[in-house]
Amino acid sequence: MDQVAGDHEFQYRIRPRFHVETKFSAAQLKQKIEAQLNTENALITGWVDAHYAKLSIPHANQHYWSPYLSLSFEEIEGGTMIRGRYGPRQTVWTMFVFFYAFIGFAVMIILILGTSYMSLGKSGAILWLVPVLVVIFLTLYLVSYFGQKLGHDQMVTLHHFMEKCLGQEITDD
Repeated sequence: MDQVAGDHEFQYRIRPRFHVETKFSAAQLKQKIEAQLNTENALITGWVDAHYAKLSIPHANQHYWSPYLSLSFEEIEGGTMIRGRYGPRQTVWTMFVFFYAFIGFAVMIILILGTSYMSLGKSGAILWLVPVLVVIFLTLYLVSYFGQKLGHDQMVTLHHFMEKCLGQEITDD
């Protein structure tokens, strides 16, 4: 969320964040969010604790790329600082981190083996796997980019929900 304009044009960014100061206490924020969550035909589900909240799209409307919004409330002088972070579901995030780590580890091992073979005067042909792994890495990155595009409308829905709860517009970090 490099930019959050009035029309809520979210630019691509891994796990967009925002922070906003509000005059409400953490307890009042909890009440406001819970009240919105409990309205009939609420577009958002979730739970709220004294200093933390997690909001998501109802299960019936979720798809693989559906985002969630995690919020933390920090008491400051004259109100509360709300820090929010949009992200993919934990299973999606974990899968991508696993694949990125696996590719990184494989590149490191291949580079070590390839340069070792070359220093021993043997063929370093194994090094041809590095560009293949880089292409796989970039492909995964593009898949995550298009996944975030597919979840864009739901991220805007989460954002509007928070603005409605606060009664004010939220801008980015």
